[in-house]
Amino acid sequence: MAVLSPTQPTRGLGGPTERTPRRVGFSQRLSRWDVKVSPYLYISPFFVLFAATGLFPLVYTAVVSVYDWNLLGGQGDFVGLQNYTDVLAQPTFWKSLRNTVSIFVLSSVPQVVVAIAIAALLDQNLRAATFWRMGVLLPYVVAPVAVSMIFGRLFADQYGLINELLGLVGVDPVRWHADTFASHVAIASMVNFRWTGYNALIFLAAMQAVPRDLYEAAIIDGAGRVRQFFSVTVPQIRATIIFVVITSTIGGLQIFDEPRMYDAQGLGGADRQWMTTVLYLYDVAWGNQKNFGRAAAVAWLLFLLIIVIGMVNFLVTRRIATSGAEPGRGRRRGRTAAPSGRALVAPPAAAGQTATVPEPGAVRPGTPETGTPEAGTPEAGAPETGTTERRKR
Repeated sequence: MAVLSPTQPTRGLGGPTERTPRRVGFSQRLSRWDVKVSPYLYISPFFVLFAATGLFPLVYTAVVSVYDWNLLGGQGDFVGLQNYTDVLAQPTFWKSLRNTVSIFVLSSVPQVVVAIAIAALLDQNLRAATFWRMGVLLPYVVAPVAVSMIFGRLFADQYGLINELLGLVGVDPVRWHADTFASHVAIASMVNFRWTGYNALIFLAAMQAVPRDLYEAAIIDGAGRVRQFFSVTVPQIRATIIFVVITSTIGGLQIFDEPRMYDAQGLGGADRQWMTTVLYLYDVAWGNQKNFGRAAAVAWLLFLLIIVIGMVNFLVTRRIATSGAEPGRGRRRGRTAAPSGRALVAPPAAAGQTATVPEPGAVRPGTPETGTPEAGTPEAGAPETGTTERRKR
C-alpha cells in the first residue's frame, strides 16, 4: 500500500513558517521616487528658463499683434489680423525683407566656404597649433558694436581705407553708403569677419573626429590632398555642414547690430537701402510709428519665415541623408557559387604537397582545354597514393 507524502511541509512539524509581507519603508519609496523623478528635475531648469524667456514672450507677442497697441496709449481695441495686413501693405517691409535675404546670401555662402578652408588648414600638423586655433576666434570675442563702427569707417565713401586702397590700383571710389549692393557687401563683410572663425572651429572639431584610417586608405589608393578633402573630409562632416548652414540662416535673418551701427543715423540709409527686417521692426516699435501691434506682427512674420526656411533645411537634410546607396545593395550575400555549379574546394592534397584552389574557369596545366581529367587524379581512375605504396612494398 503506497503512502503519499504531502507536497508542502506541515506547519508546526519542523517546516518553515509562512513569512508575513514587509511594508515598504519611506526610504525605499524615496529611492524609487528619486530614480523616476530626478531625471526630469535635472533637465527642468532649461525648460523653466525657456518658458520664461522664450515661450512666454512668443505667446505674449502673438497677443499684442492682434490689438491696437501703442507705446504711449497702451493696449487698445481688438483688431484681429489688421496689423498683419497693414504691415504687408507697406513697401518698406518688403524692401527690408529683400535686404535681409541679400545680406544673408552674401554673408552665409562665403562664410561657410572660407570656414571649411580654414578648418582644413588648421587640421594639418602646424607649429603652435593652439595659437592659430585661438587666433581665428578673436574676431568673435570683439563686440559687434565695435566691429560695426570700425568697418563703418573703413568703408567710408570719401576718406575710407578701402577706397584709398582701391585708388592705388586705379579703381574709382565705391559709394559704400549710397549704393545698395555695395552697402550689402560691406555689412556682409562685417558678419563674415566676426563669425567665420567661430564656424571654422566647429568644422575643425568635426574634421578631427574623422577616422584617420580613411585618409590612410585614400593615400594607398593614390589620392592627393584635394581628392582626400572632397572624397573623405566633406562627406564625413556633412552633418556639421548642415548644422552650420541652418544656424547661419537663422542668424542671418535676425541681423541687427551691423546695419544699425553702419552709419550715424542707424535707420538703414537715406533710402533704406540696407534696412533689415529686424531693423524695420525696431523702427516701427520705437521710431515714428511707435506701434507695438504692428511691430509684434512683424516679429511673427519673421518667425514664420524662419520656420519655413527651417523646414526647407530639414527636407534638404533628409534628402541628403537618404540619397546614398542602400547598404548591401548590388552585393552578393553568402558564399559565391563556382561556375557550372561546382564549389571552389580543392581536392585533398597528397603527403608533402600543398593544396591549391583553382580559379573559376582556369585550366590545369598539362590538361587539354576540353576538361579531360589529368592523369593520376581520382577522376582518371588512378589508384590512391596509399595503394601505390603498398604495391611497391
